[in-house]
Amino acid sequence: MYGKTLYGRSQYAQEGSSSIVPEEYFVDLARYAPPFLAEIREMAEIYRTQGYEVGQLQHDLEDLIDQCYIVTATWGLSRWEQMLGVATNMSLTYEQRREILMAKLRGQGTTTRKMIEDTATAFSGGEVKVMEDNPNHFFIIQFIGIKGIPRNMQAFVSMLEDIKPAHLAYRFEYRYTTWNELKPYTWNRLGDMTWDDVRTLKEA
Repeated sequence: MYGKTLYGRSQYAQEGSSSIVPEEYFVDLARYAPPFLAEIREMAEIYRTQGYEVGQLQHDLEDLIDQCYIVTATWGLSRWEQMLGVATNMSLTYEQRREILMAKLRGQGTTTRKMIEDTATAFSGGEVKVMEDNPNHFFIIQFIGIKGIPRNMQAFVSMLEDIKPAHLAYRFEYRYTTWNELKPYTWNRLGDMTWDDVRTLKEA
């Protein structure tokens, strides 16, 4: 069953920086040195102090490498957004910002039905089908892989407006729970759910 509810569901998050606890990255340098050196108090202290520095360096290097890939980037997402011409929105979570960037990459080139499907899939996290009505210059985007309105729809609409031909109109169709899908459930099991919960109920 499909519905034609107006999209719109925003989520908010805060851009955060990782709080580094030195103990988590400590490297025991003493085990790389001869035992008689590690037993000297001054050397032991040097190894301990440098162990934190080396551990911090390793952590920073791994964190830097993470920024080279959209799927793992955090503070580096703003650089990706700048390169791909995407507005930075700090109210979105890292995951939502990654979805926008991945969709932007998929949406480069000549717009096709497959491109729109791939872009919509990147945002919704589920299978998407595009129904074309070429004589009327219209197409329908059906979210068939998930129920309800996908998150981050506002960002998806903005992306869609960027990649679709200007003369084409469109609408969204969302999938909701059917009566047949409720057969495995008892009323007692559904009693604590709201109607919205039932409409987007995952399959048993």
